[in-house]
Amino acid sequence: MSLSTKISDAFARSMTSFFRFFADTFFGRNYGKRALILETVAGVPGMVGGMLTHLYSLRRLQKGNGTKIQELLDEATNERKHLMFFMEIVHPSVLERVLIILVQFIFWHYYLMMYMFFPRTAHRMIGYFEEEAVNSYTSYLALINAGEIEDVPAPQIAIDYYADLEEGAMLSDMIVCVRRDEMHHAKVNHAYADERL
Repeated sequence: MSLSTKISDAFARSMTSFFRFFADTFFGRNYGKRALILETVAGVPGMVGGMLTHLYSLRRLQKGNGTKIQELLDEATNERKHLMFFMEIVHPSVLERVLIILVQFIFWHYYLMMYMFFPRTAHRMIGYFEEEAVNSYTSYLALINAGEIEDVPAPQIAIDYYADLEEGAMLSDMIVCVRRDEMHHAKVNHAYADERL
């Protein structure tokens, strides 16, 4: 592994730790609120990556990259769906809605600049972000299974979205599906980072 790759990966990990610190500080074990706020940010990278890859292909008159563009846009859409699920369970306050706008505004510009100049690092960081999301959803699930958080019925929007969720599915069932999505996003982003080695 080259020195530049080591530096890039170390930076991606440090940014993940930095954002994790803020999530832990603000939300602690309130995983419903954590999921709600973080899913508003999670929809940004796929949209930025898909948009910039699309524009790059247009500028270069390239036929390729269509699969990557679609996969990144699908990731953004999937993360937006996750947000819609949690909106049915956790109702944000006015302050939290302001926080959502502020955090998304800052993260959009930050990630846009990162993807324009350091796309490999950007993908690696999102791979690590998604791994953290998997850990958070695993902890969320553990609290539900321990009876510390009520296992409420899953929203109908989630049941309609996931083919393997049946009528009567619970929040815990939905979280298993959401966590599986996050695992896939981690794998995809790490693969895109590896392509640039």
